[in-house]
Amino acid sequence: MKVALVFNVKRESTTDIDAVPPSSPLHPQSVSTTSLAKDTYAEWDTVDTIDAVASALSMSHDVTLVEADVKAFETLRTGGFDIAFNIAEGLNGVSREAHMPAILEFLGLPYTGSDPLTLATCLDKARTKEILAYHGVPTSKFVVADTFEIAVEAGLKFPLFVKPLHEGSSKGIFNSSYVAGPEQLRLEVQRITENYAQPALVEEYLPGQEFTVALLGNGNELRVLPPVEINFGSLPSEALPVYSYEAKWLWDTKNSPIEIFRCPAKVQEDLGARIDQICRKTFEVLRCRDWCRIDLRLDGNGQPNVLEVNPLPGILPDPEEHSCFPMASRAAGLSYDQMINSVLNVAARRLGIA
Repeated sequence: MKVALVFNVKRESTTDIDAVPPSSPLHPQSVSTTSLAKDTYAEWDTVDTIDAVASALSMSHDVTLVEADVKAFETLRTGGFDIAFNIAEGLNGVSREAHMPAILEFLGLPYTGSDPLTLATCLDKARTKEILAYHGVPTSKFVVADTFEIAVEAGLKFPLFVKPLHEGSSKGIFNSSYVAGPEQLRLEVQRITENYAQPALVEEYLPGQEFTVALLGNGNELRVLPPVEINFGSLPSEALPVYSYEAKWLWDTKNSPIEIFRCPAKVQEDLGARIDQICRKTFEVLRCRDWCRIDLRLDGNGQPNVLEVNPLPGILPDPEEHSCFPMASRAAGLSYDQMINSVLNVAARRLGIA
């Protein structure tokens, strides 16, 4: 097939761009410079990731890279593509992940992954939790608050956890996100609303183990891959048991001595069955397609609760960089190339173009 790989690339600086090998399709001569020096966009993919996805797809298909910028519409309209492999995170607004799928639907171009409604819903953590709660999927009690008064009047039980409503990649989550009393709550709501220009999501804190679970497929062929456990015991002594921004981007780095993930997670059979069931139901009620990653944490009674759902999971190719979806795929016997092509293949079957 003729495949458009639709992406946003994270470029730390113009110096980093100059270091990209000329052989890479992401060399600055090959790609527009609209997103240069956007080092604040933690959700965007690296040059290495884009190259790895392109290489995997090119094993069996004709692949064209399409950066998700203002030129993308015309490129997609005139490119004669059979399907788009979408990993674009988007740029502006709370529905940014839905922008490229909406364009693809406008053009009538088939694409991998979830539709605009699901992508926009899952980036709104409160809307996600509301839908899950309606369908009986366990998730912690919460309130959306743009003032301290709203947060405290909700009557949630301390300790609480406070994070931005519309962010991913652990942005806005720090040790201070765990709050034990009203004064800490006031400071955290203020930090979120001022620093991120959005409401805070305030949740009752879940004290148990945390897992992230990758799913691949659709319908009867949906696979729940081996779960990944967050090993909080590996963090520095001053860190709370939270997968924070520091844990994700500062401590859990390539060549770090910290082993923050256990995959496959060692869980009792009954807990594993409950995680499997909850993840399948979450995938279904949120109408996810082809792939996604679901974060869960156990409450005080050992019940798995859904924290967040990511229908555009991170897919760093280097095993030393500890990206959870590829990690789970390897545990299931899939190489990186097989994982990427499996996503394309399940989408093609769903679309009837396999």
